[in-house]
Amino acid sequence: MSNNISKKDKKDWLQFINSKEKLYDKDKKIKINNRLGTRSIDLHGYTLDEANTIIKKFILKSFDEGVDKLIVITGKGIHSNNENDPFISKDLGILKNSVPNYIQNNKDLMKKIIEIKDADIKDGGSGAFYIYLKKF
Repeated sequence: MSNNISKKDKKDWLQFINSKEKLYDKDKKIKINNRLGTRSIDLHGYTLDEANTIIKKFILKSFDEGVDKLIVITGKGIHSNNENDPFISKDLGILKNSVPNYIQNNKDLMKKIIEIKDADIKDGGSGAFYIYLKKF
């Protein structure tokens, strides 16, 4: 291979670097797709009111940023103090059941959500759930 550059190639190169023409960014689509995807939040240790406030902000921000899927980790409630309250089942964690219920009863949030479903074992199993967001 020759190290010599032809006059035509030099001319074409100079014309290209001096032009204001934009090249198609083939990586742009990949960057956009990387922005989308999955985000997760862990609500362990929060009170119900704190968790509801946090999850609302998290859903709204994720929707605005074009995220597709959220993983919400609530835990199974096995370390909560449910056994001290006669009105709460010992088998049900407070956040595990109340956070999805809060979301489903919030019409503004549900307008942005396609589906809420239980998480796979790899993402927390019965101590987590998925939220699939609509496209804006």
